[in-house]
Amino acid sequence: MAHHWLDSPTHHAWLDAEALRLLAFARASRLPQGFGNLDDEGRLPRCALAETMNTARMTHSFALAHLQGVPGCRELVEHGVGALLGPLRDQEHDGWYARPEGHGDSGKAAYLHAFVALAASSAVVVGVGQAQALLDAVIRVIEQRFWCEQEGGLRESFSRDWQQAEAYRGANSNMHGVEAFLALADVTGDSRWLARALRMVERLILNQAAADGFRVSEHFDEHWQALPDYNRDNPADGFRPYGTTPGHAFEWARLVLHLEAALQRAQQPAPESLLPAARGLFDSACRHAWQVDGAPGLVYTLDWHDRPVVRERLHWVHAEASACAAALLQRTGEARYEGWYRCFWDFIGEHFIDRAQGSWHHELDPTNQPSARIWGGKPDLYHAYQALLLPRLPLAPSLASALAM
Repeated sequence: MAHHWLDSPTHHAWLDAEALRLLAFARASRLPQGFGNLDDEGRLPRCALAETMNTARMTHSFALAHLQGVPGCRELVEHGVGALLGPLRDQEHDGWYARPEGHGDSGKAAYLHAFVALAASSAVVVGVGQAQALLDAVIRVIEQRFWCEQEGGLRESFSRDWQQAEAYRGANSNMHGVEAFLALADVTGDSRWLARALRMVERLILNQAAADGFRVSEHFDEHWQALPDYNRDNPADGFRPYGTTPGHAFEWARLVLHLEAALQRAQQPAPESLLPAARGLFDSACRHAWQVDGAPGLVYTLDWHDRPVVRERLHWVHAEASACAAALLQRTGEARYEGWYRCFWDFIGEHFIDRAQGSWHHELDPTNQPSARIWGGKPDLYHAYQALLLPRLPLAPSLASALAM
């Protein structure tokens, strides 16, 4: 190809404009106790409730925006940090609820704590006053409760008082653990976080996925034995779907490249198998998930014979696919990744970007019409916003630290 979009000033301007459009839409998600879930038109429903996941994701995203120089975002970071230190935190037993106390007991999930750590690390880079206290608190909980040195991974979840542990291990929570640990390594200067991230990648990608055609098993028992039939009766679950999830293969591939770059930046040995693993994950996801049912787009899930199960197209899957293509293009310079990068953005531009009501449709049906089988409304800024930033940043350090350089 004549040139890379990653080197095009016009493409950079388009990414900037789309990022600002997403930010303008997302500002309406602010609630007294954090950030809530917006509907299709960008409004908070009457019964809107702050949730830890989106409060952490919004805090992280607004921190990135502030570091880019977008006015008005620092105060939103401060609001998010205050919510994560206040109503969303368990003041009695420590750790974080899924939603404020009194709105159901969901226990304590590694997935959520990974996002709290990501938000805290980004807020520290911004320099928000309470951010260091939040970072110290979430690091303590992760090290005392979730990280298992013997397993080289994160335990999944506990009851509110930490007395009951779930007999389950999840690749999704460990994947976001890798993301958070890379950020923690940058912010704390503690290389143990890189070593921990590598151990999760070794278990789930370099060993398990590499031995199975780069299919990423999502569900395991407490002894890390795969559970291939998990949620067979609930295949469209938003967090623990049955089968394999191509979107996670893209996300893992990108994180593998970030890990490789972070290890090299820290002058630590990086396994030679990291780049081949990233290639394998990307190739497998493209081969089995793109346009496999006759219509363009990436399906949500596949069975163990690589056949589509849930055919809806989710916005976060395509955001991660484009970000992964950009990372592989940056790492290798190979034209085929440029082709995929353009392909994914063309699809996003035609089908996901909602130019009438704002933001992106979060889900499309198998005919690429807006739907809400899995995800209703437009609550998520994190995936799309990061996809607009990552193509122009180095593979290491992590996003906030890279923007602050």
